[in-house]
Amino acid sequence: MSSPQALLLDGDSLTVEDVYRVAVERVPVGLSSRGRDRIARARAVVVEVLGRGEPVYGVTTGFGKLSDVAIPSDRLRELQVNLVRSHAAGVGASLPDREVRAMMLLRANVIAKGYSGARPDLVELLVGMLNAGLAPEIPEQGSVGASGDLAPLAHLALTLIGEGILCRDGACAPAADVLRSAGLRPVVLEPKEGITLINGTQAHTAVAALALVDAMRLWRAAHVAGAMSLEALMGTPVAFDERIHAARGQVGKTESAAVLRALLADSEIRESHRRGDPRVQDAYALRCMPQVHGPVRDALRFAESVIARELNAATDNPLVVDGAELLSGGNFHGQAVAMALDVMAIALTNLATISERRIDRLLHPDLNFGLPPFLARDAGVNSGFMMAQVSAAALASECKVLSHPASVDTIPTGGGKEDVVPMAMGAAWKLRRVVQNVRYVVAIELLCAAQGVELRTPLRPARRVAEAIAVIRRHVPPLERDRPLSGDMRLVADDIAGGAFDAIVAPSTAPTPSPS
Repeated sequence: MSSPQALLLDGDSLTVEDVYRVAVERVPVGLSSRGRDRIARARAVVVEVLGRGEPVYGVTTGFGKLSDVAIPSDRLRELQVNLVRSHAAGVGASLPDREVRAMMLLRANVIAKGYSGARPDLVELLVGMLNAGLAPEIPEQGSVGASGDLAPLAHLALTLIGEGILCRDGACAPAADVLRSAGLRPVVLEPKEGITLINGTQAHTAVAALALVDAMRLWRAAHVAGAMSLEALMGTPVAFDERIHAARGQVGKTESAAVLRALLADSEIRESHRRGDPRVQDAYALRCMPQVHGPVRDALRFAESVIARELNAATDNPLVVDGAELLSGGNFHGQAVAMALDVMAIALTNLATISERRIDRLLHPDLNFGLPPFLARDAGVNSGFMMAQVSAAALASECKVLSHPASVDTIPTGGGKEDVVPMAMGAAWKLRRVVQNVRYVVAIELLCAAQGVELRTPLRPARRVAEAIAVIRRHVPPLERDRPLSGDMRLVADDIAGGAFDAIVAPSTAPTPSPS
């Protein structure tokens, strides 16, 4: 029985926020009565078709190139188990626990949609594993994202039948033992259930959903960092005037400019140089923040629309349709989410490159408008943030390499039957690395910009900029003399990942006056 606070799966209403809550915050999960009814109706169709002895792909036939091979009725259960075992061929590092949990949730939700033809037992076990904190050990490499994420999903399916490796609180052991210790029992696969478990886009979509949450937090934090850098460099917010952005009409750019106007409102630093500043306009990294940050938001909005649909998509093959028949198609093909993953990587890389340029301006003694070289209070004896910019440059450069799209590549598999594949899982783990890199770049900018603003004392920055500096200073003191910076970067990056800057940006959606 699920708790009253449990997220109930029905195959239709799962959101990106739900995925994050279950995967990261460990909200309990249950199967809704609607989902249970849908599962039962679809299963009845499979049983009826089996009774008629009709040939059905992956149910009474082999798979892929072997789909023309008929399987005797007394070997149908063996077929499903062999399918799971043979496809568990992943390699490389294990997927992080939160991505595995998201993947388990999505697989359960797909079955609850009522197109799969599996029994409710599979969903109940997946839900039980999630609620008990069990996560399979799943290699992240080995899927091309066509016929779904076959290898990752097979490693998940393996644990449902009591094979493979299951982990709980960091301790890993044979799945049968871990299930037993949690009071759970493995399933015995019936016809259609092995292929149900491994056909689908749930591995790369799980990564995509969590990366989208991370990306939005990065987008907000990048605005906070950019506004703070503008204050430290005594730049002008005039370029964010609402009339400028209305004249072009791009949605993300207009939203970005509004965020920046709100973040920079009521700045004493701005007032101090309103007259007498010889500069007519700032460098692009400051002046064109809306023109760069804005398209990132547009790209994330596109990705969100694709991912949100995929969370509740029927991606099995064959599908039980109209409560009457099984149809074979290609809904497992991951091109849609693969392209969204690539778009997010490209978009976030642009956040990294512009952030790194602002970092350089903060540190460069010829560009930082009177701040100490490298923001060092005793430059020469101290190097200040000199090497922080080097780290940011390395990370931004790596992002450029990783933003090469995976989804334009294809290598035929399955004996030529799967002749056009999307490489979706490659796009997924590549994006995860980009997210991590950009988080560190923005964290470095926040550290440098906070130091720069404080060096403008006694002038006070905008209220929200001051609030952001207070977040940083909870555990990272100003740089009075040289110290190792890696720990500081990690702490601020963790703040970004945890959404510490979200509340500072959230009110910025309200209309704000244009600067004069």
